[in-house]
Amino acid sequence: MALRGGGTESGTGAGVTIDGIAALLPALRRHARAMLGDAAAADDLVQDVLERALATRAQWRGEGSLKGWLFRIMVNLHRDGLRRQAARVRLVQTDSLPERAVSGGQDGHLRLREVEAAMQRLPEDQRQALLLVAIEGLSLSEAAAVVEVPEGTLVSRLGRARAALREMTGETPEPRPGARRVMDGSGRQ
Repeated sequence: MALRGGGTESGTGAGVTIDGIAALLPALRRHARAMLGDAAAADDLVQDVLERALATRAQWRGEGSLKGWLFRIMVNLHRDGLRRQAARVRLVQTDSLPERAVSGGQDGHLRLREVEAAMQRLPEDQRQALLLVAIEGLSLSEAAAVVEVPEGTLVSRLGRARAALREMTGETPEPRPGARRVMDGSGRQ
């Protein structure tokens, strides 16, 4: 059991402390909000993660980081929620929704909204890989462990996610230093 001040009772869950979990709350919230696109649902998911982590802290074997373990719990809870949600159909009356007003000079804000919307349209596995590596800063091996796939699969998902985002947002990749241009037989790239 975690004690105040960050200590633990000897024995089970020795690396899981309240202070350790509390230090990771901003990252958990950020990831949940990016994954779900809804602050209230994200807060609910984080709450569920905390409940599950505290209830099962004795099962944490200390392999890998506490952050990776908490993110794995989040991913699994999110997947469970998606399965439950797939069974329910949710219809929204669009004519009752208010129009969104956009003020002038908001190009950066609009661009960010465009990228956020594009990320929400990505397949779940690609969005998850992109969020864990690009937003949360997990290493490839940590992110692969969180989503329980081989590292090569994660790299592939990242590449597909980045390519899809570029296509959806109309961006072209910047050439890498030292990269050569390849011409076809007609002299075109």
